[in-house]
Amino acid sequence: MDFAYPRPQLVRPHWVSLNGPWKFCYDDTQSYRRPSDVADWPRQIVVPYPPESEASGIGDRGFHKNCWYQREFDIQPEGGRILLRFGAVDYRARVWVNDKLVATHEGGHTPFFADITDALDPSGRQVVTVHAEDDPHELTKPRGKQDWQLEPHSLWYPRTTGIWQTVWLERVACTYVEKIRWTPHVHGFAITFEARVVGDPAEDLSIEVSLRHGDRLLARDTYAVIDGEVDRSIALSDPGIDDFRNELLWSPERPTLLDAEIVLRSGDKVLDRFTSYTALRSVSILRDRFMLNGRPYVLRMVLDQGYWPDTLLTAPNDEALKRDVELAKAMGFNGVRKHQKVEDPRYLYWADRLGLLVWGEMPSAYRFTRSTIRRTIREWTEVLERDYSHPCVIVWVPFNESWGVPELTSVREQRHAVEALYHLTKTIDATRPVIGNDGWESSATDIIGIHDYDANVEHLRQRYGTEVAPQQLFDRRRPGGRVLTLDGYPHRGQPIMLTEFGGIAYVKLPPPGVKQTWGYTVARSDEEFSALFHQLLETVNHVAMFSGFCYTQFADTFQEANGLLCADRTPKLPLEDIRRATTISRTYIPGGV
Repeated sequence: MDFAYPRPQLVRPHWVSLNGPWKFCYDDTQSYRRPSDVADWPRQIVVPYPPESEASGIGDRGFHKNCWYQREFDIQPEGGRILLRFGAVDYRARVWVNDKLVATHEGGHTPFFADITDALDPSGRQVVTVHAEDDPHELTKPRGKQDWQLEPHSLWYPRTTGIWQTVWLERVACTYVEKIRWTPHVHGFAITFEARVVGDPAEDLSIEVSLRHGDRLLARDTYAVIDGEVDRSIALSDPGIDDFRNELLWSPERPTLLDAEIVLRSGDKVLDRFTSYTALRSVSILRDRFMLNGRPYVLRMVLDQGYWPDTLLTAPNDEALKRDVELAKAMGFNGVRKHQKVEDPRYLYWADRLGLLVWGEMPSAYRFTRSTIRRTIREWTEVLERDYSHPCVIVWVPFNESWGVPELTSVREQRHAVEALYHLTKTIDATRPVIGNDGWESSATDIIGIHDYDANVEHLRQRYGTEVAPQQLFDRRRPGGRVLTLDGYPHRGQPIMLTEFGGIAYVKLPPPGVKQTWGYTVARSDEEFSALFHQLLETVNHVAMFSGFCYTQFADTFQEANGLLCADRTPKLPLEDIRRATTISRTYIPGGV
């Protein structure tokens, strides 16, 4: 298994992956409360692949609410602190080391860790045990596309239970940097650096930050740590004219990253040292346009479910994540909408490095309760914190198609929930646009996202063509039978984007184990698929009303055969053919600024 360091923006040299074989058992009768209760370990699982996946060695897609993991590892307790980290465990996790409870966490898509130093055995031989509880029928937790029925139906897919991202150990000093955050300011040619220091008290703490562009040193500053924190702006030399400025600005066309080294010292003694990266990049909304680095930018995106046939939500390896970014770019897209999934940080790393824009979306719950909102808020804030510093992430989407809030037109509590998540997101991250509810029934939002799967291009021209004023669109059009904006939230000039369309099903390679496939429109040959795709893209590319689009979808995903790629990432058409349709030049762009 090829798994790189899992947290790409805070990389320490000394770490140990715990991926690989673990003992495993289901606990369908809920007989076990702690590791010593587990009488037998009848199976072995390959972490981080979920037990529903074939790659895990289990391949059981039945209903199992509780499962247990255990493995041994060697590490000596002396020499600082030992941290045990989990990329994601779905849904509720309890972790023991040597039969001592060291961590609990709720939320299936976000990381957590435990300082396990005090639980370690002096002999160096350690045992870690994980209990994962994930009720397959529970609809009040954020679950995204994970089906609650035994067999995947409609647009939902196999479940993911338990550990599904990398587990690893790292040794740190007794005082160390727990987290950092980068905020670029293109208009001032500066970057804000924030850090939090935790652990034992230490005298004369300081943090040195070095920024480089290739071999060129841009800045090297040292800041005093006050009350465990650093929050400083790093000013860069403004090169002046655009030709020189653009060399340092990050974009899909020129993904310039600035490499960083961070050193924590107590006086002259080095306590912590690690590498990171950031970028100069701004995103904003100006009237009806999306702006990248202060210039209008048309988004050409593709919907990406982030599943693989044999490994489900977990990528087969790091190369597979990199390959997905490369394929999206090769097909002419400058961005992806990661749909109903909080993607592995390694995907965001490759999107940062290779140049691909990403919309971050919260996986939906499917029943509206107070518990649902509490769970969603808690996990969504962890998502925002985890991914805030990635330059590739340009838009946040807390809700999709009113999932989990199905009565927005009539139930005020549900409207308040969407509006609250919008404002909460803007409070935590004031640097990115937010779409409160993508697809229809918009209220608080920076972008109006429309989902329309009509494959008749004449219908699309009639709905969105040059003769249609935006007010007509919002007064009369009902894509999907839903109103586009809620009462009290008229269109205020925000950018309008077609954020789901297409969905042409073409079964080039039958998905393994899938009896029946579907799509919104069906093609039965290469020629028919190519013709339909080109007609749709040519039409949408030339709709002046749209500031961007998102085609459905990147790859076939189980019974949904509407990908541009097969499930194994084999292109259904030559990549260059897809690229020509995707990147066809617009003869005009949204109305004047």
